[in-house]
Amino acid sequence: MKKILVPTDFSSNSKHALGVAATIAQKVKGSVEVLHTNTAVAYAPPLPDYYVPEAYDMTEYYENAAEALFNLKKELTESGSYGDLKIETVVEEGFLYSTVKRIAQEDRADLVVMGTKGATGATEFFVGSNTEKVIRTAPCPVLAVPEKSGEFNPKVVVLPTTLRKDQAVVFSAVAEWQKHFHFEVLVLYLNNPSGLDANAEIEAAIHKFSEAAGLKKTTHFVSGNTFNEEISILQFARERNADLIAMGTHQRQGLSHLLFGSLTEDTANHSDIPVLSVPIG
Repeated sequence: MKKILVPTDFSSNSKHALGVAATIAQKVKGSVEVLHTNTAVAYAPPLPDYYVPEAYDMTEYYENAAEALFNLKKELTESGSYGDLKIETVVEEGFLYSTVKRIAQEDRADLVVMGTKGATGATEFFVGSNTEKVIRTAPCPVLAVPEKSGEFNPKVVVLPTTLRKDQAVVFSAVAEWQKHFHFEVLVLYLNNPSGLDANAEIEAAIHKFSEAAGLKKTTHFVSGNTFNEEISILQFARERNADLIAMGTHQRQGLSHLLFGSLTEDTANHSDIPVLSVPIG
């Protein structure tokens, strides 16, 4: 986590996410890159045959964005907590999710931290939230931070898992975070997707994953068949006073995403505590 990318629209939500990113960067001795994307350009209609050039002059927009980014950086560096933190700023154009993906790849970001407001109803079904789209396309883990999640200093982390082979990367990612935050991990196994016969087999599988990843301080929990896994995860996290949920995502897109959706994206979209999504495969 040497480089953390933080998309911002200068809202209170994104400012809170920036504070979380700065806290993480300070812990891991990394740096922060703050990205503002001019999405208006991406949604602008094609220019007509005859138009007034001044109507499309974005000079003032970029000047205001540069000033706002400067003020964000100044607030952090002068706060007393992040005075020695390396902070870069960049302004780009395009759709948010594709711009975040491109910048994360070009600048080799290890983590994206972004605020989430979620989406509901028809908007969620047909469009989804920006956070969902970033989780679905980012080349690195994404930490979705709800606006009212408070100070980031996780002591209890919920790790929902299928215990299939591809989950090893999630255990490894959580183990890396544990080196810096020293939290307890509650491993939650839902609906027996791996077809394990007994609690002893489940415990053995969790121990195997944890030992290989170097993950410590784990306790395992098994939930029976549930109609809605997302609700089960959020309820479990709430009951255990968890500070963070960490999950793997297969980043389904296109028809696959439409038909099967994503448990991780849905959880991140509706959680009132931060959710760390780790790309699988």
